[in-house]
Amino acid sequence: MTQLDVLSIDFEFSHPKDAFVFCPEGSDILLSYSPVLDRGFINDSSPVFEPEIIFPGLPRLLSGHTDIHLREGIIRAFADNTPNSESAFFTADLSQVYAQHARWVKNLPDIEPFFAIKSNPDPYVLRLLAGLGAGFDCASHNEIRQVLDLGVDPSRIIFANPCKPTSFIRAAAKESVDMMTFDNADELVKVARSHPKAKLVIRILTDDSKSLCRLGLKFGVPLSAVPALLMKARELKLDVVGVSFHVGSGCMDPNAFGDAVGRAKQAFVMGSALGYEFKILDVGGGFEDTEFEKMAAVLREAIDVHFPERKNIRVIAEPGRFFVARAFTLAANIIARRVVRTDGIDEETPQVMYYINDGVYGSFNCIMFDHQTVHPYVVTLNGSFPSSSSLAREALVPCSVWGPTCDSIDCVCPLVKLPSSLEVGDWLGFRGMGAYTLCAASRFNGFETSQVVYTSGIEGSVEASAIRRVLAGMMKREAYKE
Repeated sequence: MTQLDVLSIDFEFSHPKDAFVFCPEGSDILLSYSPVLDRGFINDSSPVFEPEIIFPGLPRLLSGHTDIHLREGIIRAFADNTPNSESAFFTADLSQVYAQHARWVKNLPDIEPFFAIKSNPDPYVLRLLAGLGAGFDCASHNEIRQVLDLGVDPSRIIFANPCKPTSFIRAAAKESVDMMTFDNADELVKVARSHPKAKLVIRILTDDSKSLCRLGLKFGVPLSAVPALLMKARELKLDVVGVSFHVGSGCMDPNAFGDAVGRAKQAFVMGSALGYEFKILDVGGGFEDTEFEKMAAVLREAIDVHFPERKNIRVIAEPGRFFVARAFTLAANIIARRVVRTDGIDEETPQVMYYINDGVYGSFNCIMFDHQTVHPYVVTLNGSFPSSSSLAREALVPCSVWGPTCDSIDCVCPLVKLPSSLEVGDWLGFRGMGAYTLCAASRFNGFETSQVVYTSGIEGSVEASAIRRVLAGMMKREAYKE
């Protein structure tokens, strides 16, 4: 596959002309809606018609900057006296998902992204990525059904769970989802009985010590055990087509990818010695947003070094957090406050405890399960939206932020600098809340999960226009399916 050309749109986004190289029908959808679209991306400044996006059962897709909708939601809450009127809510800016996809294709044009649904199975996110030609990493039968119901071809799905219930394997066989991972002999026996035509990918163990979530504690076969496992697959007459790895979620070391690709090459050699001709290299996930360009460079170089002749090798990846984290912002209401101390001497002890209406049993479960650190910012101060200059005049003191439940473990921020003058009814914002948040939220203590307001981005922008055309194509596809 050749290096993709890049079409520069503005100072912030560069869009590859062949964005749909892995899903040609994506280009067909967009081109059918506007003559000024080239391979999925707008390439001139002509005015374009932006279709209304209405999916049955989903909230309406708005336009405009996410902060506008954050403020509008808060203003409505101030004016509404009904129960739950001040409920926490998300704003989701789909232009951020679109931008991350463009960033991926620019930096890793030869690696097909299979979005890890577990990070955020949001219906708009799935539709947008499906329309952009992404594949999908599914871990359960329900996730597979979510994707298939959107009209995605089964060949664009990898069942990337090395330890699956037998019923899920049978269901995958019926739905022609053939590509799936394994890392143990018992899994091979289950597959042989329930899906003998599966295209198997062996999950190897890599060094994930520099990651927030070390998946190697649970999954991955050591290289020393690979030959025996491949011989077992051969004995069961199963087709092993490739190798996968995962450097861990939230990886902070770009070099981890280089080491992992080297290990994958060793597994390829082992497979070749046993008569297998592997055609899939799955480089997993763990792509940290701030380190992405460095990671992409390391990954490209490692693949060039270890797989110089890869004409027949399909390279895929399983990014999740990278696509969605920055797209979602959470607004939470201060429902109570308690002044603990006012001497101002100890900077390590909170002076004020703020209680908000979302917590670790809800959207902030990412703190417990995903080892995330969140950073609140002031949205309203004393019932109004403060200017940056007025905020700058506010003295910041050590505070703590707590969730709404009766459990003392429900702590969002044990120590953070905030104004002591925030009142009950004021709002805090939390950016970067798109991954492993809402999808794992519970209704513990009877608290509802937070709702989502969607925007395609700044009205009339290149990104918003392209997003609406992608989603219009998905609407057309779903209507035709019905």
